[in-house]
Order: sequence, then C-alpha cells, then structure tokens
Amino acid sequence: MIHLPLVRQGPLRALAIRVALAVLLILTTVLIIYLGRDGYRDVNNDGLTLLDCFYYAVVSLSTAGYGDITPATPDARLVNVLLITPARVLFLIILVGTTLEVLTDQYRNSLRVSRWRRKLKDHVIICGYGTKGRAAVDALLETGYDKSKIVVVENRAVALRQAATNGLAAIEGNATRSAVLNEADVRHCKAVIIATDSDEASVLITLTVRQLTAGQVRIIAAVREQENAALLKQSGAHHVIVSSATAGRLLGLTTTAPPLIDVVEDLLTPGQGMALAMRSAERGEVGRNPRELPALVVALIRRGKVLSLGGEQAVTIETGDMLVYIRDEAASVAGVAV
Repeated sequence: MIHLPLVRQGPLRALAIRVALAVLLILTTVLIIYLGRDGYRDVNNDGLTLLDCFYYAVVSLSTAGYGDITPATPDARLVNVLLITPARVLFLIILVGTTLEVLTDQYRNSLRVSRWRRKLKDHVIICGYGTKGRAAVDALLETGYDKSKIVVVENRAVALRQAATNGLAAIEGNATRSAVLNEADVRHCKAVIIATDSDEASVLITLTVRQLTAGQVRIIAAVREQENAALLKQSGAHHVIVSSATAGRLLGLTTTAPPLIDVVEDLLTPGQGMALAMRSAERGEVGRNPRELPALVVALIRRGKVLSLGGEQAVTIETGDMLVYIRDEAASVAGVAV
C-alpha cells in the first residue's frame, strides 16, 4: 500500500460525520413524531408506542412509507409536509453524498498515485524510518534534495504515519520482499539507503535490491556490528556504515582527545561552523597541487578511490577528480542571505 503525503482529512472521518448526522436526523424525527403521536393512526388502532415512532421515522426517511401508520389529523399531516418530507430528502442526500465522497476519495487517491508514479525517477529509497532513516532523510533535505524524490519503505504503522505527516511518500510493507521494492520502483531509483534496526534484514534487503537491479543501483547500508560489514559488501552494498563502531570511536576520542569530538560534531552539524563538501575539479585547477587552492582540500576522489593528501608524495589534480574540501557554513549562509 502506498501512503502519499497527507493533504486532507481521511474518508473514514468524513463517513463518521455523515453517519452521525443521519442518526441525529432519525432521532430528531422520532422525537417530533412521538410528541405528536396522537395525530397518527396505525392499522391496529391502539396508538403509537416509542418503537412505532422509530419504525415510522426510519421507514418514512428511507422510503415513501408502507401505509400501516399514517397521519390522521391536519396538524400531523402539516408536520409531515413541513418536516418529515424535507428530512427524507436530507437523509437521502447524506446517504448518496457519503457514497460519492468515498468513491471520489478512492478515485482521487488512485489518480494521485498514478501521477506520482509517472514523475518518479532518479529517487532515493529509504528502507526503515527509524532514528537512522529519519537522520538520512534530514541529511538529504539539507543538501537540497527534492522531498518528492524520497520514498520510504516501512512496515510499522507509526513510522508510516510520521513519514506521511512529514510530506514523504511511503510504501507499506517489508523491504526484504521483491513486490514491495517494485512498488517503490527500485529499478529506476538513484540509490537505496538501508537503515533498518536488524543486520539480518539489511543483508536480505541488499541481496533483494541487487537481484532486482542487477547491481545497477547504488546501495548504502548501516549495520550495528563490524563483523557484518564484510558480509554486506559481499551481498552487494557499495558503502557500509558501522554504527556501533563509529559511536565507539567517537566515545574514545571524547575520552582521550575531547577537542577532536567537537571538531567532528561541527563537521556533522549542518548550518553552522564547518562542513564537508565535494565538487568537481575545474579546468584551471588541473595539474595543480590541491594545497595551493584557496579552499582547504582534505582528499581527492579519483575513479571511485579516495586519495589522501597526507605524506610527502605530491599529488596533482587530474581531469575528472572530485575535490573533498571543508566549507564554512556560516559564510555560505551569509552569502545566500545577501
């Protein structure tokens, strides 16, 4: 099941409101008939009980009546003309309107899903919308990625509602199943981020994605244990992040060299201080030493491999290199504001 971002109240709420209005209309009609029951005549000529009033109200509102209970006095007939007949019309409008509302909602939802599928291309699939999944989405949005290009795959109802509330399209189901990933159009996506809480599930999802896409889609996965990282890479993951090992290293840095953790947090916190960025090498930079550039370049990425700039060996920039540098976030924000 596909959950698109919420834009209006659900059809169940609209249906409940209409049912409540119909019940209120019936009760009001019963009260009117019961107060004027002396002006009605039934086939038994023994007067109207409260049950008879309910019966007459329901029959009169839903049909034209069966004739077993009829208004006998002018006052009762006047009440039927002025109140019961308009109430019957209103009751039918509520019933028909409810049916049309449900059908319209179903058609509108189907139309939205079809339109969403036609526009879906080069998107990112997030498998799991827990703490890691939400952080991954936030990181994508902070880099300017279009929210409509993010699809969440989750089987927990609470997480699905949260994703829809945050304006994300969500697929309900287990990401280890091929049918669920096909619903997210995994064959035409840009990347798959696996952020589940189980290493076993991460491995299964990686294998399923690789099988469906023939290895043409980039897979980024997070695992808890270091020993499972190699298994994930063998399964087809291009990048594996070990959450427990990373947290442990940060804890060690905090103990032995507290200022280093402040630098790391500064680099990872968006919108303030320093931030890591990447760009293509410009034509005028080819052949130069990265340390000669105004920006603080910390690494080069050449044909998918990271070249460290440390050591005595001189490294020059080549055509097609990607430069990893440290950007001043405060200056960037100020530049945008100006």
